[in-house]
Amino acid sequence: MTEVTDADFEAEVIGADLPVLVEFTADWCPPCRQMGPVLSSLAFEEGDRLKVVQLDVDTNPETTNAYKVLSMPTFMVFRGGEPVKSMVGARPKRRLLEELADVL
Repeated sequence: MTEVTDADFEAEVIGADLPVLVEFTADWCPPCRQMGPVLSSLAFEEGDRLKVVQLDVDTNPETTNAYKVLSMPTFMVFRGGEPVKSMVGARPKRRLLEELADVL
């Protein structure tokens, strides 16, 4: 799983060929830490059709503010450079896959 920043968000997410799942996360967020293994597994298993990245909200305020992220973890799916889905809160992998089915 890739970490993105304000500086490379445009290239890594907006310009990506695949749909991109962005987790807006923070080190101090227990549910975010809980999602780490789930997202790593998802990135490994679905890497041919979905790019999975994390963005630390504390060190990347420009992107966080631009997408009006207020709660962590927030998940946004970008396709064709546009956000097409948003979800808030930790969830099991099975549920996350169900929620992503319409954008993959």
